[in-house]
Amino acid sequence: MSKEEEAYVGSIDQGTTSTRFIIYDRHARPIGSHQVEFTQFYPEAGWVEHDPMEILESVRVCMAKALDKATADGHNVDGALKAIGLTNQRETTLLWSKSTGVPLYKAIVWMDARTSSICRKLEKELPGGRTHFVETCGLPISTYFSAVKLLWLMENVDDVKEAIKKGDALFGTVDTWLIWNLTGGINNGLHVTDVSNASRTMLMNLKTLDWDKTTLNTLGISVEILPKIVSNSEVIGKISKGWPITDVPISGCLGDQHAAMLGQSCRKGEAKSTYGTGAFILLNIGEEIILSKHGLLSTLAFKLGPKAPTNYALEGSIAIAGAAVQWLRDSLGIISSASDIEELASQVENTGGVYFVPAFNGLFAPWWRDDARGVCIGITRFTNKAHIARAVLESMCFQVKDVLDSMHKDAGEKGEVKNAQGEFLLRVDGGATVNNLLMQTQADILGSPVVRPADTETTALGAAYAAGLAVGIWTEKEIFNSEEKSKTSTSFHPVLEEELRKKKVESWCKAVERTFGLADLSL
Repeated sequence: MSKEEEAYVGSIDQGTTSTRFIIYDRHARPIGSHQVEFTQFYPEAGWVEHDPMEILESVRVCMAKALDKATADGHNVDGALKAIGLTNQRETTLLWSKSTGVPLYKAIVWMDARTSSICRKLEKELPGGRTHFVETCGLPISTYFSAVKLLWLMENVDDVKEAIKKGDALFGTVDTWLIWNLTGGINNGLHVTDVSNASRTMLMNLKTLDWDKTTLNTLGISVEILPKIVSNSEVIGKISKGWPITDVPISGCLGDQHAAMLGQSCRKGEAKSTYGTGAFILLNIGEEIILSKHGLLSTLAFKLGPKAPTNYALEGSIAIAGAAVQWLRDSLGIISSASDIEELASQVENTGGVYFVPAFNGLFAPWWRDDARGVCIGITRFTNKAHIARAVLESMCFQVKDVLDSMHKDAGEKGEVKNAQGEFLLRVDGGATVNNLLMQTQADILGSPVVRPADTETTALGAAYAAGLAVGIWTEKEIFNSEEKSKTSTSFHPVLEEELRKKKVESWCKAVERTFGLADLSL
């Protein structure tokens, strides 16, 4: 390929604990990347915050370092970078001053549980209770979503109250904050969000893809502070001066789980599970919304252009997956690095009857119990740290099975694509999927195959795809060519006997029930 034909796409992947910038070539191969971890703050039990300025700085550093690496390897990125895509942790909520660009409070992270009293109050006051907004936005009232975090900020932070009164406040999830700063900030920065992130606020109407006026009136939120909603693949604006990359269009934006769906080429009837801090399972249900009757969320899959059809999804969100491994490392000191868990758990053939439910801040789908707290049961004198490590890995797999069981019930046989052997394949991605024991355990507990792509960082790839699609680097046909990708993927097939699998699932359900109603245990 000559220098004139070179074309690169950059991807900002802003996660819960780190930011990455990856540069892809025309063949969607990464040719330069850099990652920076940032601080999570825990000011009180159940509270989780990020510093928005630290996140901005992490993006700046990652851009510069990834560019340096790609250039050092002989790639003419400066002259041939055609587009930037962006993907981000969803639901994390912040407000900042339009005039100064300064955040009015730290960002309240998606897993933060401080809003439980606001949720209870809304459930009591609204005629539909916990499901009052489901018909409109597909989401139950929960601490998870941005709207209740926004209400907490409006009720508890004087700077927020004052800025809203003056007309100086801007609300956003992390994508909005980054795009506003990347496109100029106080100098005419663009105040936008995309349909996938907007679908996680509780404020967007799933059918109209616009802010729902009735919901805003009910919650007392002014539309003036909300960003404009755009599709996932279109030229939004160009990166302004002062950044390591300038004058390049931002042309793709998706919440992280939606980006992973695109990176995994999930068409209608196909599902993926991303294993990160939490675990997130999404099933593409096509152009018709299905309102779940089994504890799942109805959400956007993606909309690949302003005039493109909208693909919807059923989603099950698991709050604690990889975070439980971090807890073993950081709080208990059982392992010294996250990667050590596979070797430790492999020292035993099973958990020895131990079941661990990581309901640290409550349980998300399909249980939706914010009164739940973590339990480890079945402990005997025989139990050792290897059994506990294995039980932690199994907890991720059981939670994913709970969600998939609900998906099967909601979508039905017609809502799923199966292979020639009549099996439903689960596509997997995210950092934890390098753990072969975890992947085999997942296949065993599901009783169906698990497929891991060669490149497990599909979130960043999905954002790159959306950006490249908008500027003509790739076509939809190329992006959804899953046959080509399957040649380099790894499959894990179940080997656990069906009778034992059923018994283990029953034991897991008993363990989950033990977590309920424990939030008010005395200190």
